[in-house]
Amino acid sequence: MSAAVTTVDPRSGMSTSTDLHETDPADVAAACSAAAAASRELDAAGRGFRAGLLTTMADALEQRREDVVATADRETALGPDRLNGELTRTAYQLRLFADVLREGSYLEATIDHAGDTPMGPRPDLRRMLVPAGPVAVFGASNFPLAFSVPGGDTAAALAAGCAVVVKAHGSHPLTSALCGEILAGAAADAGAPAGTVAVVFGRGAGEALVGDPHVTAVSFTGGHAGASALKRLIAQRPDPIPFYGELGSVNPLLVTSIAAAERASDIGSGLVGSFTLGGGQFCTKPGLVLVPADAAGDAVIEAVRESLAEVAPPVLLNRGISDSYAKALAGLTRYDPIVGTTPDGQGFAARPAVLVTDRLDDALLDEVFGPLAVVVRYRPDELATLLRRLPGSLVASVHGGSSADAERDAAAAVLRERTGRLLFDGFPTGVAVSWAQHHGGPWPSTDSFHTSVGTTAIRRFLRPMAWQAAPEHVLPEELRDGTVSVPRRVDGALVLPS
Repeated sequence: MSAAVTTVDPRSGMSTSTDLHETDPADVAAACSAAAAASRELDAAGRGFRAGLLTTMADALEQRREDVVATADRETALGPDRLNGELTRTAYQLRLFADVLREGSYLEATIDHAGDTPMGPRPDLRRMLVPAGPVAVFGASNFPLAFSVPGGDTAAALAAGCAVVVKAHGSHPLTSALCGEILAGAAADAGAPAGTVAVVFGRGAGEALVGDPHVTAVSFTGGHAGASALKRLIAQRPDPIPFYGELGSVNPLLVTSIAAAERASDIGSGLVGSFTLGGGQFCTKPGLVLVPADAAGDAVIEAVRESLAEVAPPVLLNRGISDSYAKALAGLTRYDPIVGTTPDGQGFAARPAVLVTDRLDDALLDEVFGPLAVVVRYRPDELATLLRRLPGSLVASVHGGSSADAERDAAAAVLRERTGRLLFDGFPTGVAVSWAQHHGGPWPSTDSFHTSVGTTAIRRFLRPMAWQAAPEHVLPEELRDGTVSVPRRVDGALVLPS
């Protein structure tokens, strides 16, 4: 029998055996084969069926809310309030993708009828996006629900018509198993085929999953080391497939001279609340903060100092994150530290900290996962140069003056090239699930132009398909002549459903 899976309580550090076992390669292959068959059925069942499936899954998760939250809290120490909010978000995004299916514009349905053009006769051409096939999803450590088994990647893939095989994260195996059971039960209740959702456990299972010939795309949320290992496996396939990795970033936050002078206290306290939220284990945590090297900037730093003293040591998700945080902090001791309350030594509790410096060294441009922020004091004449040195990030924030602020406007123009989301006068932790959201950014934050949050996340699991001179009966319903329920571009003109 394969190795047993253990679960760890981050508050105590104690490990406990479970009834779960690492998934062996044969079972991974069986899950992927079933996913391939299920994907074909999900595609054929149509958008309306899949919308109902997603809604049924959302309802099922909420019906088991108490069990899911309690299990996740034991494995992550994130607390009931945070986890209840995450479950609500998870159900919401499942229902939102049901709306995406009903609305239908995601298909990019396009019809060019046969006819004459300046280049000569044109054949009848029809194009839309179709499901790519089974998707491998790697759950995240820091979001046991919203970026894990029932999370946004799963919702987007199922909406696209792709069955999902999820590699459970080792930080919350029982939560993953419970959510997988709930989703599979909901799929059966909705009449979906067996194999619509499966969960596998263990590193070996993840490697087998990435290499399985049925898998058409891999979605990953985590660090660069894990991403690099998976991409090496993908490169060894006879048919390399897309890898969509959200890999973390420093997420710079700039405080302009005017903003610092106007509201130093509010910015300082808000910053501490943002970078310590969830133990600093958000991919959108503001990790690098630029404040002016003057009295107003020093007032922001003092507000940070006062607020940090009131923050209890957060509990980190697992031993690996705890050890990495301690090592990173030890390697940055040459900077002037502002430290929070010392933990009592139990479990994976960590001491929050802020490092203050007048120089942006290369060592400060790497993400540190945990409750740490680096504050760099800048002179106005060097700000543009500093901003251009920043690596690509998921989000960049600018706190500017209440009226005209040339420093804010100039910084925004530079940061637009370095981020996927530009936020003004706020803090970046928290990513709304919406039609307009983009959660991604230039390398090294991601290695894709696609978002992993919001409705256009579905685009990752679709591929373009064109039909030329096709008989009507072989065309998808959305490409047939006559009235349909989705927006289409017909002979160059946008046609909305009547």
